[in-house]
Amino acid sequence: MSALDPTSVLFACTHNSVRSPMAEAIMRSLYGNRIYVASAGVRATEIDGFTIEVMSEIGLDVEDHYSKNFDELEDGSFDLIICLSKEAKIKADEITRTMACDVEHWITVDPSEVEGNREMRLNAYRQVRDDLYQKIKTRFATAPAPLV
Repeated sequence: MSALDPTSVLFACTHNSVRSPMAEAIMRSLYGNRIYVASAGVRATEIDGFTIEVMSEIGLDVEDHYSKNFDELEDGSFDLIICLSKEAKIKADEITRTMACDVEHWITVDPSEVEGNREMRLNAYRQVRDDLYQKIKTRFATAPAPLV
């Protein structure tokens, strides 16, 4: 890793039930424990069933994900907070006034707001999952591959 790569990353969204758990699981699968990663929401609700389903399609298990808000984080110090919703960006800007931490805002659709039949809704979740996967791979391209 270069000196510019963060050693701890927080993915944040509105409820910590769809986007941020997806990003957390993807990041862990790509980089193992070489980068500390966590996720949080402005208001925590339980993990979304469609999230569990589309993540299992790529071999990632998020069924036991415990959704938490910013106040419930075990470690409140991060090098980078990646916000996946406008609400999370506002919260991150608030808390980083008193800590040295970079904040990035990745505009990410909330697939739970998509209406339609089951397959249409699942496809919306898959699109978000795949977009997050690509954004993470691109953003952290200099990070080493996990040990095999």
